Amino acid sequence: QVQLAESGGGLVQAGGSLRLSCAPSGNIFSFAAMGWHRQAPGKQRELVARISRDSRTNYSESVKVRFTISRDNAKNTVYLQMNSLKPEDTANYYCAAQDFLGTGVDYWGQGTQVTVSS
Repeated sequence: QVQLAESGGGLVQAGGSLRLSCAPSGNIFSFAAMGWHRQAPGKQRELVARISRDSRTNYSESVKVRFTISRDNAKNTVYLQMNSLKPEDTANYYCAAQDFLGTGVDYWGQGTQVTVSS
């Protein structure tokens, strides 16, 4: 049973920064890709950023120049650095892992709340 342990959410003012961390219970190399999704109240869950086993990244247009996804293989952890946060970034952020590229998410974390005040 794969578990994804998230941390780093919280309350921040607009323009501020937060860093989310996600540590899987298994070896990070066992996943073809890991990423972050978010879901705001009344909205569908959406992909924020994803990083593949060979560190290729992709981002949603709304966060592309403000957020950075990275991985530290030695620490078996994936990070999401979020800068210049906006109130519209407020959501529950979920870590996700895929066994194969081109397929859907196989594992989800419990979620961590990010709230950006104006």
